[in-house]
Amino acid sequence: MPAEPRFEAPDPREVDPRVVRRAFGRAAATYDAVAALQREVGARMASRLDYVKVAPSLVLDAGCGTGEAVGELSLRYPPARVVALDLALPMVVAARERTRRGRSLLQRLLPAALSGAGQAPGFVCGDVNALPLRGVLFDLVWSNLALQWVNDLPRAFGEIRRVMKVGGLFTFSTFGPDTLREVRRAFAHADGHTHTSRFADMHDIGDMLVHAEFAEPVMDMEEITLTYAEPDSMLRELKRLGATNATRGRPHGLMGRQRWHKALAALEAMRRDGRIPATFEVVYGHAWKGEPARSAEGHPIVKLQRRVDR
Repeated sequence: MPAEPRFEAPDPREVDPRVVRRAFGRAAATYDAVAALQREVGARMASRLDYVKVAPSLVLDAGCGTGEAVGELSLRYPPARVVALDLALPMVVAARERTRRGRSLLQRLLPAALSGAGQAPGFVCGDVNALPLRGVLFDLVWSNLALQWVNDLPRAFGEIRRVMKVGGLFTFSTFGPDTLREVRRAFAHADGHTHTSRFADMHDIGDMLVHAEFAEPVMDMEEITLTYAEPDSMLRELKRLGATNATRGRPHGLMGRQRWHKALAALEAMRRDGRIPATFEVVYGHAWKGEPARSAEGHPIVKLQRRVDR
């Protein structure tokens, strides 16, 4: 008799994309007020571009949020057009409105600043795992703190590479495994459910880039610690960011007052110098799209050069 098929249960630390979309959709109105870490990491990413020689004509901001990076990328590369993409439609709407206001203000105050600019940015609602974009388009793909919400990173890297030109640069930041370790430990004392996502290790991400046929990947990491006056203020801020518990193993229904207070007490026990810490392991990476090694049918590509005898 044929063996019965085996079905593996999904990892409870995986995120539910529908929950992620809804959470960030709801957070579009409150995101900018609490996104200090995202802005800081974006600024550090941008400073790294000072040391990279790239002159893009088309840039993709994958996971644009409310559009913080759109203006930075447009000013850094004036001839280029920026296409901003996000999974949550309210975020895309917020990014478009933010960009419209920014360009309008710049046009009034410094009209010369826009005289050499390229086309106005474009805005797309879509999933990085299945980019709604055709063709080989982008010289630069930028993604700031969005890839941690992707379950299938190899697939996402394949999609990003698909829409990039040969010689194009992919630069990104994401969160590593030590992110929100305080929250993870606190809720481990309260219940048996998952409360933080599965964050990929820096070295594993580098291996995934190589597997996706990116060239010369460079990875590095730093820890950034934010502190809060009270445990519940930390958790409220995460919710206003849209960074709610979207894991498949999350508790369904109300948590219950007893378990909630138990988690808050565990966070309170971590207080240092009068503040509650929240650790973020920030992973930075960049890689280039090299010449394809295989054809669309999967056959190896072998280049032959004619030798010229003199």
